[in-house]
Amino acid sequence: MQVPLYQAKAEFFRMLGHPVRIRVLELLQNGPVPVRELLNEIEIEPSSLSQQLAVLRRSGIVISIREGSTVNYALAGGDVAELLRAARRILTELLAGQSELLAELRHTDTEISVPPPTR
Repeated sequence: MQVPLYQAKAEFFRMLGHPVRIRVLELLQNGPVPVRELLNEIEIEPSSLSQQLAVLRRSGIVISIREGSTVNYALAGGDVAELLRAARRILTELLAGQSELLAELRHTDTEISVPPPTR
């Protein structure tokens, strides 16, 4: 039996739901990156990075390219970069809305004066 599309989407987003995986994908947006550079940028143990890269490889989001003794990783397609840009736009809008709400709350706090307690 085929998995419903909504379930496949949920599994896809669950796979993306790790900060190291998101950071790797961000770093790969501009083209292939050697593993050693990913390690320098992310600053985690090599074994942890290897595990996260394996998850991304199995999902088909990234590919590995061996050049001599160097292994580079790259996005398998441009759609992932677009998804990351869309996520950035959505977060920017959400945070802008929150900062507007915070400013409004602060403004109303200054307008409302609470009388001092009576003794």
